[in-house]
Amino acid sequence: MATRGGKAKLIYCGLSLGGLAAGFPFAWMLLASFMSRGESLRRALLPERVQWDNYIEAWQEADFGLYFENSLIIAVLQVSGTLLFSVMAAYPLARMQFRGRDVVFTGVLATLMIPEAVTIVPNFLVVTWLHHNTPFAWLNSWPALTIPFMASAFSIFLLRQFMRGLPNELWDAARIEGSGHVRFLFQIAVPLCRAPLLTVGMFTFIGSWNALAWPLLVTNTPDWRPIAVGLQQFASEAGTEIHLQMAGAVIATAPVLLAYFLIQREFTEGISISGLKG
Repeated sequence: MATRGGKAKLIYCGLSLGGLAAGFPFAWMLLASFMSRGESLRRALLPERVQWDNYIEAWQEADFGLYFENSLIIAVLQVSGTLLFSVMAAYPLARMQFRGRDVVFTGVLATLMIPEAVTIVPNFLVVTWLHHNTPFAWLNSWPALTIPFMASAFSIFLLRQFMRGLPNELWDAARIEGSGHVRFLFQIAVPLCRAPLLTVGMFTFIGSWNALAWPLLVTNTPDWRPIAVGLQQFASEAGTEIHLQMAGAVIATAPVLLAYFLIQREFTEGISISGLKG
């Protein structure tokens, strides 16, 4: 018992240290957002006087309203597209029998091993080719910012794992009622996949909200750029306005934290349940 108690204390101590190490940058970001420019440059730990005007100045100086709106549009489009495509790809891999199914699934899993940075150049070449060879403008457009990332191998895998655990009796009952695969998918399977769908949506939302390199490649005007790009407005040849940059970072982080806290239970449940399905 004493040995178990000692191990538990060591585990809790390690978790506490890890939590402090992970939380300190966020705590300093929040504190620095209330500092004056001088305090932020000398890396003060606490502000002498709370500067609430930093948030107003950051919002106005970087035109955060435009960047915030762009990020919201990109996130909504990308989350919606990813959920739709992932559900439609995961269902046949989980519930339907066809030749080559396992080969297709292995190919999907193999793409998880490819770093995202490796796909940026091929995606950019495809987008520029479409821009010059189709009647639609792809550069500086919502499709260029969202479509290349709507097919997510991780999302397909997560949903497929959950759908494999759905009772076969549900499908048998649906067939007796005259339902086909499409009706069964959207009327029965999807409502039962609430937790993994929210998990997929959360991961996609975070990825789209934090996108930086790709928007810089496919856009050349602030009218299409998201909030992560807007944070660069506080860096110039004269130096970085750290206090305003931290205020902008707090504004940019707030929607992600809010979304996580709203679906925290379903988010963790979706990961744990999907991981247990065979």
